[in-house]
Amino acid sequence: MVIAPRLRICAAVVASVLATGFAGAGTLSIDASAPTPAPLNAALRLGTATAPNGATLGANARYLTRNGAPWLPVMGEFHYSRTPASQWEAELRKMKAAGIDIVASYVMWNHHEEVEGKFDWSGNRDLRHFIELAGKAGLDVVVRVGPWAHAEVRFGGFPDWVVNAMPTRSNDPQYMRFVERLYGQIGQQLKGQLWKDGGHVIGIQLENEYNIDGPGKGAEHIAALKKLALKAGMDVPYYTVTGWDGTIYPSGEVTPVFGGYPDEPWGVSTKELPPKETYAFRFDTRVSGDLGAQTAAHAPGTAETDKEVTPFLGAEYGAGLPFMYRRRTVVSADDIASMLPVQLGSGVNLMGYYMFHGGRNPLSLGGTGMEESSLSGGYNDTTMISYDFQAPLGPDGQQRKVLEKLRPFHLFTRAFGSRLAPMTVRKPDVSPDKPDDLTTARFAVRSEGERGFLFVNNHVRQYPMATQNATQFNVKLPGQSITLPSKPVDIANGAYFIWPLNLDLDGTNLHYATAQPLTLLDQGKAGLVAVFGANAGVPVELSFDAGAHVTAAGGTQVTTSGGHTLVTGVQPGAGAAVTVQRDGKRPLIIVVLTAEQSQQLSVVQLAGQQRLLLSADQAYVDGNALQLRSVGDSKFRFAIYPALANAPKATTTGAAWNTKPAAKAAAAPSNAGAYAAVDASTATVALRAAGNDGIFQAFEATLPAHEIKATVTQTRSAQEAAPVVIGGSAKAAIQPAPENFKAAGAWQINVPREQLKGLDDALLQIDFVGDIGRLYAGTRMLDDWYYSGYQWQFGLRQQAALLDQPLTVSVLPLRADAPIYLPKEARPDFGGAKQMATVRSVTVIPVYQLSVKISINP
Repeated sequence: MVIAPRLRICAAVVASVLATGFAGAGTLSIDASAPTPAPLNAALRLGTATAPNGATLGANARYLTRNGAPWLPVMGEFHYSRTPASQWEAELRKMKAAGIDIVASYVMWNHHEEVEGKFDWSGNRDLRHFIELAGKAGLDVVVRVGPWAHAEVRFGGFPDWVVNAMPTRSNDPQYMRFVERLYGQIGQQLKGQLWKDGGHVIGIQLENEYNIDGPGKGAEHIAALKKLALKAGMDVPYYTVTGWDGTIYPSGEVTPVFGGYPDEPWGVSTKELPPKETYAFRFDTRVSGDLGAQTAAHAPGTAETDKEVTPFLGAEYGAGLPFMYRRRTVVSADDIASMLPVQLGSGVNLMGYYMFHGGRNPLSLGGTGMEESSLSGGYNDTTMISYDFQAPLGPDGQQRKVLEKLRPFHLFTRAFGSRLAPMTVRKPDVSPDKPDDLTTARFAVRSEGERGFLFVNNHVRQYPMATQNATQFNVKLPGQSITLPSKPVDIANGAYFIWPLNLDLDGTNLHYATAQPLTLLDQGKAGLVAVFGANAGVPVELSFDAGAHVTAAGGTQVTTSGGHTLVTGVQPGAGAAVTVQRDGKRPLIIVVLTAEQSQQLSVVQLAGQQRLLLSADQAYVDGNALQLRSVGDSKFRFAIYPALANAPKATTTGAAWNTKPAAKAAAAPSNAGAYAAVDASTATVALRAAGNDGIFQAFEATLPAHEIKATVTQTRSAQEAAPVVIGGSAKAAIQPAPENFKAAGAWQINVPREQLKGLDDALLQIDFVGDIGRLYAGTRMLDDWYYSGYQWQFGLRQQAALLDQPLTVSVLPLRADAPIYLPKEARPDFGGAKQMATVRSVTVIPVYQLSVKISINP
């Protein structure tokens, strides 16, 4: 009943695009001339918001504040209990380098109290240590204390003994006694780590996706949870609840946070979905479609009625998507990154991602799974171990393309977020009425007075948007109108960007730019460097107020007309494109990077000052060392500005690959990496000066290349798989029962340990076609994967002790008649066969690490 109307909508959408192909946009207008009202004082009862050093956090009805100034941070989810503790410090530093300001994490109750009364806060469950490392990396922390989390974990995080013995998610006295004990345990973990103590825990989220009403439920229950949190010592500036799907909470006690995903893997359709509203600017509601809540709402929630008195904060904008058994959605980097201008342009003042870092589920004490499953009454079937989520940082810390696409927007919010946060959303004269309108231009402005930013999105997942032909934007501001660019341009399908309007650059007014602001670098008397990123296919223009003394690079044209100085013909690159000399003031230097360079840019603190870094390699800072990580390529290159006064020195560190006896490792019940590599070897590396990339000082290094050859031998042929059953609470395809895995084929994999010496890690990449793949060492499952066409990788470093014995991958056949959703490009050609189970290849990808130490003193 649901699928047929969706199919009709999709067909109409496709027909519309095929019929038009291009939209003659002309001039797109938006009136942003109305005064920006002062933000209301939010009626929020915050916790203690002043740190011992006098630093303060706050909030009004529009935005968060830090030390009294507007604050627009970026938050990323990273589950400590799904990642080996030995990886935490490096992974948190990678998140910081990617532009994350706040790390959020669930506390999953059944990861800590699987057996009633026996709490485990050790090893990979050491919440206190995780928070300490986050602070060391320069990250603030939001702890999502539940007690119900969802998180695709068994019973939403409730221990079995809780579910079996009592009602949950209400003020039932027995349940609340155990919640109070859990909160008391969490409070002890957070003691001394709170903002008021000089620590980095700034927020607590209560419950999750809560829209249950009735006696002892609803707002009454959330209020009771907050009281228990305070009783446990969790006194923090911010208390949040998830705000979608009719959430119910006590107004003023907590702040709602929102989210949006580019698809619905929790859905039941086996077809492509209609265009998601996540890609359309929102001018009314803050709730972005179906976010997969496990309970049904019956009326608009508190978040809707509180819209005018709470800031628009995000917590779960999908930085990827999980694979569910029945629906295996694969998203591209552009599918994710194009949501950024939409959310920011819709008024979001905290950009929060779920998930930013992938992970793997720990096994239970008995060695069984703790994942959400229809076998345990869950709505979804998920993999037993893998929680990859297609996240920007994979479970083994590998950087995905989506991180590179997101980073320019994170640089923007860090440099310009304090200006954007007070700005209000302005609606265009004409905007799409529905998400499936693929021809009308999608744009918005946020402005305050005469200053603002223009947000444009012409990307919708799986659907081509019409090219906006011969387009100009006209933005009416108080006392003026800005038309940009000076000549019409085509905005292609897939384009998305942010352009500034009347941007103050150290006292010089940039009237507009047809390039995205990325960051600012203050060099004192030497001047201010403003970095922009070009948009593919759009000529770069910089328009200044008349009177600016502009010096431009060769090939550019500078003209003055109508009270403005216009610079055209700017060629993107790493050189100084434009310099503005100001009487009695330091120079303003503008650098316009190519789109590719923008994705390689980060801002790092090195040798006593902030610097710009360009590198295609994964990069983060650890003390006075720049850490570079490369997957598959032993050649490193990075460029830095300002230039270093002293020549840097480089070393490489290889993991130890012979740490523990295989028998002991294989017997361990947890797959979370307790046997991490130690006693790593370090070698000096020749670091070569490689001239300049424009204003950037470049360096190169090459490590010895490793060619790793894994042998693969089929040891068991696949048998006929049982038909996929329709059932469960979703009444859709459910994961095969455990006994059905007897039909799986098996392949033995041997990876010689000696080939891995000198490497930081090695990623086992398994290319298979089937239904479900599982990786074993002996009988111990290490990882598992639903076939989707998305590449399955597994880091060997954390399991080095297991390499003395062969690994085994088993593949359950995928039936041709399986009623599941697979992306079109991943659907195999069965050639008339009833099923398919094959391992096409197994490769081992070397991971190289280069440590560049930079001295401040000669």
